Amino acid sequence: MKREYPQAPIPAVSGVVFDDEGRVLLIRRARLPAKDKWSLPGGVVHLGEELSEALKREIKEECGLVVEPGPLLAVTSRIIHDAEERIQYHYVLLDYLCYWVSGRLEASSDARDARWLHMDEAEQMDLTEGLLDVVRRGEALCDSNGSKPGRRP
Repeated sequence: MKREYPQAPIPAVSGVVFDDEGRVLLIRRARLPAKDKWSLPGGVVHLGEELSEALKREIKEECGLVVEPGPLLAVTSRIIHDAEERIQYHYVLLDYLCYWVSGRLEASSDARDARWLHMDEAEQMDLTEGLLDVVRRGEALCDSNGSKPGRRP
């Protein structure tokens, strides 16, 4: 699948994952289009792959963690134009709340770094567009169902 100058939008998934201290998992992207920005772990859905399986695979590949996907938090489009105003990248992003099951945090694959961060720390990072809003939706959902961040209610 051609990611740069695609023929159609590309579906991608990402996960809002909290640890037991309420810190959110962020990765520093190693590749374009968001190279060096801090983002949620996730990536492109492969042909024939269920969304939940893509999410589990991507988080395991990028961070070494096993997660259980939870509710959908947001659906957005990320359209990036080149200098001639051609569409260089177009992703449809599905952001899910995920629950950490097991594994030790370790950056790999498309992640240059991976960290658990408190929100005040995250706010100081060079973040991808809309990230804070999605994380806050995840926090609010955990609060509304009385669950501790990181744990399934």
